[in-house]
Amino acid sequence: MKPRLLLILSALLVGCSTTKQETRPAHSLLPAGWDAKAAGDKVMAGLIKVTGPEVKGAHDSHLAIVGDRAFVISEVNERQAGEAAGWPFIYTALSIVDLRNERLLDVMTVARSEQAFANETLPVGACFVPRVKQVGPQTLRCWFASEQPGRRQSQTYYRDLDLGTLTFEREIHRMKLTTSAGTFDLQPKPLYDDAAKQGFKRKPVDAGLYMFDNFKEFDGLTYVAINNYLGAQQALCTLNGAADTLTIVGHFNGPGEPALTEPSVNRLPDGSWLAISRKENGDHNYWFCESKDGKSWTTGGEKDFVKNGSSSKPTFDRFNGVYYLGWQEGTTIGKVGRSVFNIDVSADGKHWERKYRFESTKSFQYPTFVETDGQIWFCVTQGDSDPSRKERIMFGRLE
Repeated sequence: MKPRLLLILSALLVGCSTTKQETRPAHSLLPAGWDAKAAGDKVMAGLIKVTGPEVKGAHDSHLAIVGDRAFVISEVNERQAGEAAGWPFIYTALSIVDLRNERLLDVMTVARSEQAFANETLPVGACFVPRVKQVGPQTLRCWFASEQPGRRQSQTYYRDLDLGTLTFEREIHRMKLTTSAGTFDLQPKPLYDDAAKQGFKRKPVDAGLYMFDNFKEFDGLTYVAINNYLGAQQALCTLNGAADTLTIVGHFNGPGEPALTEPSVNRLPDGSWLAISRKENGDHNYWFCESKDGKSWTTGGEKDFVKNGSSSKPTFDRFNGVYYLGWQEGTTIGKVGRSVFNIDVSADGKHWERKYRFESTKSFQYPTFVETDGQIWFCVTQGDSDPSRKERIMFGRLE
């Protein structure tokens, strides 16, 4: 009896030891005792405001790093907190930050409703969901969607900034989209028509199409995910060398229900693709679609490593060989929406650990992260009194 009892006790001890090890991966990317909330608090303590004092509402920012400067682009307005595609007084602004002392240098207007340019005058409508990227040694390209839902097809434009003189060119240009049927202006209809050929059954809409995800480089090609928010439609695209045309690689729209929006896509070490998307119905937890080649995608589903997600923009980047997955948690602080944002890290895109947990009653939503020279910088939406907490854009260093 005694030897048998010892064997039982030994087995129990082995089981306990195994369980303890499962809480910390054998090859953890984090130091022992890492405190994700303390790390998040430290980062938030260093944030600076980069929208102008006249701005009352701001959201959906993006950034590019060029040398010792950050260029943060965002949609802003001077009338009220929050944002909406139907507000024609929303315009696009570009903030310039000196990284050496993390100080705001200037804020420039990129485009606004009915603005007259040398070659075209914008129609009435919001200048919405902007993106920015350096496309040449002296050229910074700023994209934005001009839209008036229910009145016309939205159109994505771009305008270039000369990095030497810090002046915008006098013209704007229409971004293009190449589908299986040809090349068109970047508008909702061509994207919808291409997806409908493959069985997409939601109703067409005339606005809500944006270049949404971060730009990502693989095998000499630049990829970006696009999204029609109003139509719950998504696609992975390549950006051509001239940075004026997107080409659809593959559509990933889930099973039709739930409605998927605002994706972030990355390629895993085995060459396959993984997309995380905001889910607009049901429990609102995040939805993942997978692909071996970027062309054909699974209808997808939820993943065990993301639970209690909320309907908000996710991020999925890879910096210095490590994947960073950012997602909004449904938990709220002081009943404030979008007040908890997590960043999990992984070496393989499958096994994840919590590196940062941002908790703030000012909200912490819609961040964008960019790495340069081993440092990760970001911009994020925050606010105070408005229920949506979309009042200013903050900028800081993650690590």
